[in-house]
Amino acid sequence: MSVAKQDVRSLAEAARKASRVLASAPTAQKDEALRAMARHLRAALPSLLAANAEDVAAARAAGKPSAFLDRLLLDAGRVEAMARAVEEVANLKDPVGERTEEWDRPNGLHVSKVRLPLGVVLMIYEARPNVTSDAAALCLKSGNAALLRGGSEAARSNAAIAAALAAGLTEAGLPAASIQPVPPGERETMLELLKLDGLIDLCIPRGGESLIRFVAENARIPVVKHYKGVCHVYVHAAADLEMATSIVLNAKTSRPGVCNAAECLLVDRAIAERFLPQVGRELVARGVELRADAASAGILGQAGVTARPATEEDWGREYLDLILAIRVVDGLDEALEHIGRYGSEHTEAIVTADAGVAGRFTREAQASGVVWNASTRFNDGGELGLGAEIGISTSRLHAFGPMGLRELTSQKYVIHGQGQVR
Repeated sequence: MSVAKQDVRSLAEAARKASRVLASAPTAQKDEALRAMARHLRAALPSLLAANAEDVAAARAAGKPSAFLDRLLLDAGRVEAMARAVEEVANLKDPVGERTEEWDRPNGLHVSKVRLPLGVVLMIYEARPNVTSDAAALCLKSGNAALLRGGSEAARSNAAIAAALAAGLTEAGLPAASIQPVPPGERETMLELLKLDGLIDLCIPRGGESLIRFVAENARIPVVKHYKGVCHVYVHAAADLEMATSIVLNAKTSRPGVCNAAECLLVDRAIAERFLPQVGRELVARGVELRADAASAGILGQAGVTARPATEEDWGREYLDLILAIRVVDGLDEALEHIGRYGSEHTEAIVTADAGVAGRFTREAQASGVVWNASTRFNDGGELGLGAEIGISTSRLHAFGPMGLRELTSQKYVIHGQGQVR
């Protein structure tokens, strides 16, 4: 199903009108809508799974890789997780109207900064059906109307999810146009959306590198990029090796097709001969293909662990699969240099018992999330207590890292006087 160019503006105009209602909607009404949306997601489980089964079958027939199919797949557990995430957003504090700062001026003026919605948020994303419900919930709670343009591979799934969400909105008496799916179509249609700078306030693209670049290069509206996750785990010479093994295994294998999964392991030369055989065996046992530099390949080979030689293309690559690049480094400086050259400013982790080294790493590693002695998988809105996230921003303006409710608001100055003139 596609949408004609001339219909794009009408969708955005309806969203703009709905955003004015949402901006002043009471918290209780928004929360009522969110809980109704969660109920309707659960009630629609059979239709959601049927729609998703068609999408998955089509993607499998098209030869899509296993990581892609994993991102696309819905099952009863994932639908329940989607519903719970919507309910969690309802339980979060409403940021709209929050007074973040206030002060008095010498002339008697009282100044405060107050949060307000951005307006209309356009999400452009690929084969992740859960983004539909997560983005809808976060935009609604933060008082924003949402235009949701998912990928064609998940079109049936997204349409079924959007129908369930719309039923919850209607039940709570909020405008149906508060959450609107934009059926996937030709890129010319997407270009029309990206030109609507008077109607859409922010675009958030989530997906592959080509999608992000297309949006950034063609948009006339502000864009917060959710770029690829080239995440590193650096095992320092002072690391607890059992802890490091556990962290690396989780960061790579718990869900390899997501953006906060580790793609490259950096190991200090001082511990490489002790650590690499241990972690290498565990990774291979879990089906991970290792792509190693000369030093790590030599150590792994002597231990009987199979690894392919790494090429220059393996550094800075987001595999989104059970593949891990490995490099031996000579200390913290070389690890930071590698990360600075090949990282995508998403998530970087260090494993070490040396607090001084960890402090320098957390200061100097340029990423939206820097982790000490834990998995890269914790750079996630839910894990950080933000509720469902709309994505992980790798832009520094206006948000950096997981985007929750507060990141979907701006701030205005409210100035209270007693007749002062300038």
